[in-house]
This record gives sequence, C-alpha cells and structure tokens, in this order.
Amino acid sequence: MAIWDSLGGRKEGQAPAAYDTSNAQDATSFLSEVSLDPTQLHPLAGLNQDALDYLTLEDYAVDNGSVLPSRGWTDDLGYGAGTTYVAALTLGGAWGLAEGLRKTPATAPPKIRLNGVLNSITRRGPFLGNSAGVVAMIYNGLNSAIGYARGKHDAANSIAAGALSGMIFKSTRGVKPMVISGGIVASIAGVWAVTRKAFL
Repeated sequence: MAIWDSLGGRKEGQAPAAYDTSNAQDATSFLSEVSLDPTQLHPLAGLNQDALDYLTLEDYAVDNGSVLPSRGWTDDLGYGAGTTYVAALTLGGAWGLAEGLRKTPATAPPKIRLNGVLNSITRRGPFLGNSAGVVAMIYNGLNSAIGYARGKHDAANSIAAGALSGMIFKSTRGVKPMVISGGIVASIAGVWAVTRKAFL
C-alpha cells in the first residue's frame, strides 16, 4: 500500500518535483505596481502636483555678538540657563565629593563612607545647580529686556542685568545679602562680557 507524505502529497521515497521559477515575480515588477502619487495619500489632504509645498525653514538672523549662534532671547535663555545649570551642578558635585571625603572618617566601613560621600554630592550639587540656573534665567530675561529697551547689546547690559538678577535672587534675605549677591553676579557678568568680547 502506498503511503502518502503528509507534507508534500507524494509517495514515500519519491523525489520532490522541481519548483518552476518562470512565473515568479521579481522586485522590479512588484515595485512598478506601487503608485507614489501624493494626491492619493489622503482624500482630505487636497494635494496635487501644483499645490504641493515643501517644508521651508526661515533663516533667522544670527547674533554675532555671542559665542553660540543665537536667533533671539529664547536661544540665549536656553543656552545660558542650560549651560549654567550643568556647570554649577558639576561644580557643586565636586564640592560635595570633597566635603564628603573630608567629613567621613577614613576608618569607616566602605558602605558608610560611600553613603556619606553620596549624601554630600546630592546635597551640594542640586543646590548649586538650581540656584545658578534660576539666576541665569533671570539674567537672560533682564539682559534681553535691557538690550531691547536700549537698542543695543553691550557689556553695560550684561553688568546691569547681572546686578539686578543677583539682587532679585536674594531679595527675600534683606538689603545686605541683596547688595552682595548683586555685586557677585554683576562681577561674573562683567568678566563674561569682557572675555567674550576679547575672543570674538
């Protein structure tokens, strides 16, 4: 009795039939049937070859008075606050690392020493980063507003914006901390403005 192969429908011991490739489609014949007409993307799009517009990006005027290319106060705010926050966060983390290593006894077990160092880093880093980021946001906003009011951007704008932003940041602590903070931020802004002008 003949036993049929359940997969191929052939008798046991019989060789499989060769596959006929003469009628097979290649990639070219398959792709030629695909239409790339943009009007068929969606019936509500209302697109045709005459009305199809491509994405155009406006070339904004770049402020050449800055180290980074700037298209306005929003770019300055992003660059200034972001870089200041990251720099202060890194500096605060280094400060916390040194403080943690100094305060934790060298004879303490490694886990206790690591915990003390990490606590110092997470206390100093975010504190310094957040504070500097807030001052940078206030500074960039004031600097842009002063420049817009005066009609020019120079070192005087930076120093005035630095003094005001430092005083606003410490405005809840009293007059003396306000003056000290304003002087510190104005000095930093003045050094930044002079250094930037020297390298540009």
